[in-house]
Amino acid sequence: MRIREATAEDWDAVWPFFHAIVAAGETYSYPRDLDKEAGRALWMLGPPGRTVVAVDEDGTVLGSAKMNPNHMGPASHVAGASFMVDPAHGGKGVGRALGEYALRWARAEGYRAMQFNAVVETNTGAVALWRSLGFEIMTTLPEAFRHPTKGYVGLHIMYQRF
Repeated sequence: MRIREATAEDWDAVWPFFHAIVAAGETYSYPRDLDKEAGRALWMLGPPGRTVVAVDEDGTVLGSAKMNPNHMGPASHVAGASFMVDPAHGGKGVGRALGEYALRWARAEGYRAMQFNAVVETNTGAVALWRSLGFEIMTTLPEAFRHPTKGYVGLHIMYQRF
């Protein structure tokens, strides 16, 4: 697997799994009916952000990540990131590879920390992955996320200082 900067042409490969994940409403706080162009605007970042794709040896897009300052101005020294893995390629280390890449990127760019603002507590695979990469749950906002089958569940704010 190789991770590279995403190009405009990659969006057509990212969109199908991005759309399916967002429409499921289980892990992202994006509107479930987000259309392709609005999704592109949210995901395909320009500087100071960065969007990458993980691809296999054939060039198939396996997943994607976006990284950016978590806030502006005097809080811009903390990075944020979001990750999506094509469910057809789950369990193959794509999420871990993208997470490790994002952490290396943030350190190389001079960020002092990385913060995830909204990790759904029922997304136990993601929570376990981020903890294994050194993130801590700083707090959980009770009932801050309306899961389509589990009802109101918490959102973790996760953080790692470099």
